[in-house]
Amino acid sequence: MKTSHRRVATVGALAAATVLLVAGPASAHVSVDPEQAPKGGYATVDFKVPNEQDDASTVKLEVVFPDDHPLVSVMPQPVPGWDIKVDKKKLDKPVEMHGEKVTEAVSKVTWSGGKVEPGQFQQFPVSMGQMPKNADKLVFKALQTYDNKDVVRWIEEPQEGAAEPEHPAPVLQLTAADEGSSGGSSSDDGKAAEQAGKKTAAADSPSGSDTTARVLGGIGIVVGLAGVAFGVLAGRRRSA
Repeated sequence: MKTSHRRVATVGALAAATVLLVAGPASAHVSVDPEQAPKGGYATVDFKVPNEQDDASTVKLEVVFPDDHPLVSVMPQPVPGWDIKVDKKKLDKPVEMHGEKVTEAVSKVTWSGGKVEPGQFQQFPVSMGQMPKNADKLVFKALQTYDNKDVVRWIEEPQEGAAEPEHPAPVLQLTAADEGSSGGSSSDDGKAAEQAGKKTAAADSPSGSDTTARVLGGIGIVVGLAGVAFGVLAGRRRSA
């Protein structure tokens, strides 16, 4: 019985190790975080880049933006030690955005000059929008370059119901935007900020201060009269 139990335990351990070995490399790829963003809104996503080689460092990342759904507003956040280059292209058809016609969209963003050492990863934040309303996802193609001249092309689009490809491309899923959610459009955020600013300005304005002073003064007069009346009544009681 003991021998049987040992064999079962050994087989189980080998099976678990095999699963880890198979799952490990598949999960270590260039990805986006978070993996979802609201349709029609704006979002800040991180392109997460793990270093997969034991004897080389990642020295460049190129992210190609989708042609079928161009994004006209793309702003990378500075990353210490890395240089950023943003490439744009002419649109076949101008896009209206905030009342203005936009004729260009970002086609690629490149980070270079830094290093992602073995056993480490780096995040490259990008604010982007306006997300398309007629799409369920955005597929980005990423090229990861090592200092030994190796280039890993993360460009294979994952297909629903199929096994994950060897070099999957980063995919941002687009979801229906909920009113009041943190993923709302910048125009909504701007309106909210404007209203808050007006309320603050009204409270800090001279007229607001005068109104407050008048109210407090009125309350003081009422309290004072009540005190006088109480004193008169108390005096009469003592005399009686």
